Amino acid sequence: MSCSSFYCRQLTFLLFKLFVPTKWKYESPTVKQTLVTFLPICETCRQLCGGGALCYAELGTTFTKSGGHYTYLLETLGPLPAFLRLWAEFLFIRPAVASYVSLAFGRYVVDPFFSPCAPPTALIKLVSILGVTFVVAINCWSVTLASRTQITLTFIKMFALVLIIVPGITALARGQTENFQNGFEIDTLTLDKLPLAFYSGLYAYGGWFYLNFVTEEVINPNRNIPRAIIFSMVTVTVCYVLVNVAYYTMMTAEELLVSDAVAVTFANRALHGLASVIPVLVAVSCLGALNGGFFGAPRMLFVGAREGHWPVLFSMIHIRRNTPLPAILLLYPLVVVMVARGEIFQLINFASFSRWLFIAMATMGMLIHRYRFPLHPRPFKVPLAIAVTFTVVCFFIVGLSLYSDPWNTGGSCALTLSGIPVYYLTVHRSRLPTRWRKIFNYCSKQLQILLEVAQQEVQTY
Repeated sequence: MSCSSFYCRQLTFLLFKLFVPTKWKYESPTVKQTLVTFLPICETCRQLCGGGALCYAELGTTFTKSGGHYTYLLETLGPLPAFLRLWAEFLFIRPAVASYVSLAFGRYVVDPFFSPCAPPTALIKLVSILGVTFVVAINCWSVTLASRTQITLTFIKMFALVLIIVPGITALARGQTENFQNGFEIDTLTLDKLPLAFYSGLYAYGGWFYLNFVTEEVINPNRNIPRAIIFSMVTVTVCYVLVNVAYYTMMTAEELLVSDAVAVTFANRALHGLASVIPVLVAVSCLGALNGGFFGAPRMLFVGAREGHWPVLFSMIHIRRNTPLPAILLLYPLVVVMVARGEIFQLINFASFSRWLFIAMATMGMLIHRYRFPLHPRPFKVPLAIAVTFTVVCFFIVGLSLYSDPWNTGGSCALTLSGIPVYYLTVHRSRLPTRWRKIFNYCSKQLQILLEVAQQEVQTY
């Protein structure tokens, strides 16, 4: 994968979050909505994600295997944390994230047909499942098709951003500043809810770690991974600020709070002739992010199976299309179930606890690896102060979130820890009855024949 396509893939993870329902920014549980709270939280999240992206640039150039979080935990902290990351990723993190994106896609597709009334929830979820099905089909069919689709959708996404930024900034330049007049007043502050606001902010700037899922497929990763991360983070920061300024220029905080599809509300207000185009562009943007997630995440499962931490079937690729077919198909029913049962904003908190816990553990592992192996080649090295600060802040946010939202974060923690007995029963030393193993091996063989998959012949790591 070239640097340009890698850069486009990174952008698509980051930029779609400018369009999805952004109610967390305007209905934060932390404060009464004002710019004095919104802007510092956004800026802190941006700096934190920037530090994390630099840490992962070092990890990606130090360990050139695909797999992202899983690989780094395996190389620095050992097999148990790595298995728990794999377990959490495919039990609930990846289904929750994909469900969030697909529900945003469904809402933007359905919303224009029912505006100004609320669209039926069942129809939104049905359209969301159809979007997931389409993306799964593309990623099962061809790696090249999935990659080219990603690049095309990224350019469409950039066009949609321009349509939002230009009229908003133009109106601001003409003196339309009434929505900013009382923007820096603050009434109340509830610090125990701060982690939940940060989870949403970190999610909005998230996506930089997806690059490391496909390291083996990147041409010259030592150069292209840091370059793609830095360029894409700068691009998304500029776009994020400009889009939110445009939103605030054309709409009040109360209007933003009421809207479940902010970009559609903005288009109806500022783009009278093109109002019907924006929902289509935003839906395409969400579809691109969903496609990128299904392209990258199965590589983690693929690498985990290759290392013996998952059934060997999932380390196989299609004999003609070279796609990790079993790993992609495993995700599909999990995402469909979570779309049918999930609520779009609760999904963020549910998935974020374990995701950021393991990210903090990966950067902690990076620091430990530095200490234990000071002579190990590191083509890119992040300053120690940035790595330590990022790790400490992540652990602090994760710990405090257990108090802020014990139901969602506690459930996420419990599901993660449920992988410990699974690890010791099946991976560390198999204690399954012989009959069960024979049945499992027979089923795996039949699925291998049905899916026409085989183990990787060319070593890419």
